Formats: sequence, C-alpha cells, structure tokens
Amino acid sequence: MPIDELVPAACAQIPDFPQEGILFYDVTTLFANSVAFKRSIDELADRFEGTYDIVAGVEARGFLMAAALAYKTGKGVMTVRKAGKLPRETFQAEYTLEYGTAAIEIHKEDIPAGQRVLILDDILATGGTVEAAISLMEQAKLEVAGVGFLMELDGLGGRSKMGDHRVESLSLTTE
Repeated sequence: MPIDELVPAACAQIPDFPQEGILFYDVTTLFANSVAFKRSIDELADRFEGTYDIVAGVEARGFLMAAALAYKTGKGVMTVRKAGKLPRETFQAEYTLEYGTAAIEIHKEDIPAGQRVLILDDILATGGTVEAAISLMEQAKLEVAGVGFLMELDGLGGRSKMGDHRVESLSLTTE
C-alpha cells in the first residue's frame, strides 16, 4: 500500500471529536502498528536525507517521531515543549488556538547556532503550533531544514504558515 494511503488507514478515525463535524485522526494507532510506524519514519528519513543535523519534535506526538528518526539517522533530538515544562532558560513563542493562546519553548543553550533542524509533528492542520516552532528555531539562530508531518488536513491553511520552508506530508486528506 502506498504511504499516502497507509498513513490515514493506520490512524483511528473518530467522528465528531473534539466537537461535532470534526473527523479526528488519532495517530496513536499508527504508532502502535509496527509496519506503519516504521514505513512512516523510513519515508521521512528518505525525503529529508542529508538536509539536517538535529531533529526537533513538537509536543507530544512529535517527540515519538523525532526520537525514532533521530535514532535511525544517528542525529540528535530536541524537544519543543509546552510553556513552563523546561527547567532552564528558554526561548518562547506564542500561537493562537480556537479558544485563546498557548506557548511553546526550547532551551536556549542546547543546540549551537547554525545547526540545521528538521521539525516533526503528527498532523498539519491550521499550522499555528509549527509556525511557533519555526519562530523558536529562528530565535535560537538555527536553520530550519524542513518540516515533516504524517498527515496534512487540506483546506485548513496550515501550509501557508510555513513560509518558504520545505514541507513534506506523507498523506493529504480533505476530511
């Protein structure tokens, strides 16, 4: 099965969650499926081969993806955390939610300036969280080598928030 079909097929699909009219793709079933998870990580590794020095995972599902890809490729991994979770000095970026704002952070001194960072998250929807992650990398003087997702929800405008950065989604869905 092609990767663009495998990814959504491996995700549990929950209608009307978190609110009526939304079809929620639960990627935890993909992570539990050894074949789908391995093929997804292998595909991301192939698409971004040779372009990055470190992998950044956006909390929380992006952590799993970033750790697996970093291990596979022998790269380091960094975490993009919700505000208030990191113990040392941080860079912070806010983003908009449907009900307010939130913030994410990275440590200021974990990664030397100039490193090429690949940012991973599970699903590209409206793009606010990853747009904030890109801002964090720029604050830290890191080069964003690209942004990767398991799935992209078409029609929500998320890709437009990625600027000129390379974006790779393993699957595109209109639901």
